[in-house]
Amino acid sequence: MQQLTDQFLEIDFKSEKYKDAYSRINAIVIEGEQEAHENYIQLAELLPESQTELIRLSKMESRHKKGFEACGRNLQVTPDLQFAKEFFSGLHQNFQTAAAQGKVVTCLLIQSLIIECFAIAAYNIYIPVADDFARKITEGVVKDEYSHLNFGEVWLKEHFAESKAELEQANRQNLPLVWKMLNEVADDAKTLAMEKEALIEDFMIQYGEALSNIGFKTFEIMRLSAHGLTAA
Repeated sequence: MQQLTDQFLEIDFKSEKYKDAYSRINAIVIEGEQEAHENYIQLAELLPESQTELIRLSKMESRHKKGFEACGRNLQVTPDLQFAKEFFSGLHQNFQTAAAQGKVVTCLLIQSLIIECFAIAAYNIYIPVADDFARKITEGVVKDEYSHLNFGEVWLKEHFAESKAELEQANRQNLPLVWKMLNEVADDAKTLAMEKEALIEDFMIQYGEALSNIGFKTFEIMRLSAHGLTAA
C-alpha cells in the first residue's frame, strides 16, 4: 500500500507523457462503453423476453461513456478514438458474427463476461491512481458493471447445460484476444501507474468467479483460463 501511495504521489496528471497515454486509455473506456451500449441493444433483439432489462443496461453504458468523456475534458485530453476502435476490433467482429448467427451464448460470453470483467479489472486497478475527478466517476461506474456482469451470469446459469459446449468454444476463440489487448496497452497503462500483472490478476479473478457462478467446476475454469494465458 505504501508503494502504491508513493507511486500516486509521483503522478503528474498534466505532463505531456501522462496526457499522451491517457488519450488512448480514455478512448478505450469511451469506446468500450459505446460497444457495450450497442451490444446490449443487439442482445435485446436476440432475447426479447429480457428486452426491458437489456435496454436499461444499454442506457447505463451510454451514461458511463459520457462520464468518461468528461474525464478526458477535465484533463484537457482528446481521446484517440481511432486507436480504440482498432483495439476492440477483434471482439467487435466476433460479437457481430455471433449475433448474425443468432448465437446468444457467444454474445453473452463476449459482452457480459469478457468485456464486463475486463472493464471491472481495469477500473479496480485505475481507481487508486486516478485523478480526483476521474476517481469519482469510475467508482460510480464500477458498481454498475457488476450488475451487467450479473445479467450474463444469471442467464447462462439458467441455460448452462445446453450452453456449455458453445461457452467453451467462445472462450477458446475470444479469451486470447484479451491478452493481446492487455499487451497492446501495457506501456500506456504503466504510465498511468496501472501494472499489467495487476490487470491480469484482477481480470482472472473476476472471470474465474463468473465462470464458477455459471456452473463450471474449478478444474474446468483452470482449463478455460489457460486458453488466454497461452497467448499472453
